[in-house]
Amino acid sequence: MENTIGLPRLNEPAPAFNAETTHGRKTLEDYKGKWLILFSHPADFTPVCTTEFMAFQQRKAKFDAMNCELLGLSIDSHHSHNAWVLNIKEKFGVDIEFPIIADLDMKVATSYGMIHPGAADTSAVRATFMIDPEGVLRAMVYYPMSNGRQIDEFVRLLEAMQTSDENACATPENWRKGEQVIVPPAATIDEAKARMASGEYECVDFYFCKKDI
Repeated sequence: MENTIGLPRLNEPAPAFNAETTHGRKTLEDYKGKWLILFSHPADFTPVCTTEFMAFQQRKAKFDAMNCELLGLSIDSHHSHNAWVLNIKEKFGVDIEFPIIADLDMKVATSYGMIHPGAADTSAVRATFMIDPEGVLRAMVYYPMSNGRQIDEFVRLLEAMQTSDENACATPENWRKGEQVIVPPAATIDEAKARMASGEYECVDFYFCKKDI
């Protein structure tokens, strides 16, 4: 079957939206100057989604400290979202403090490539989009309908991207804040020799050097 899902692309402007939410109408422009994690879920009042929403909420203070807002979405009405939020508070004692988009017309879900017919005809899959303060899409992650996300990975990834932006560096596998970062490969042979001799970097070879920040 031909793949007709239009997906946004990394390092390009994230698709604009103007949508009704549990906190009133929200647009992408409202988040200018902040990071935004926009994430979709298949449906309200479902168990896996409930665990994810509670996990996002439990880490909200951490995201706030990193200048990052949270915004959920599903193909449900805002009445359903409101009822679900109240139910989570009643049954689990967790207040969901971030807004949830009511995307009944599927405009936002379609523009972000959240609708995958092979998974479900009318539900958004578990997609997560990380958008920077300039409105540029920086990361996107998809999960199957049957399995919940690991929210701490989005905390880790956000810390890594912010560190890379601030220090013009990359980060290795499973990097954690406070660990060494990877510096870009040297552009010339002389630069590589100077770097390896400087003592400023921890180099395995000319192309693989780390440093503390």
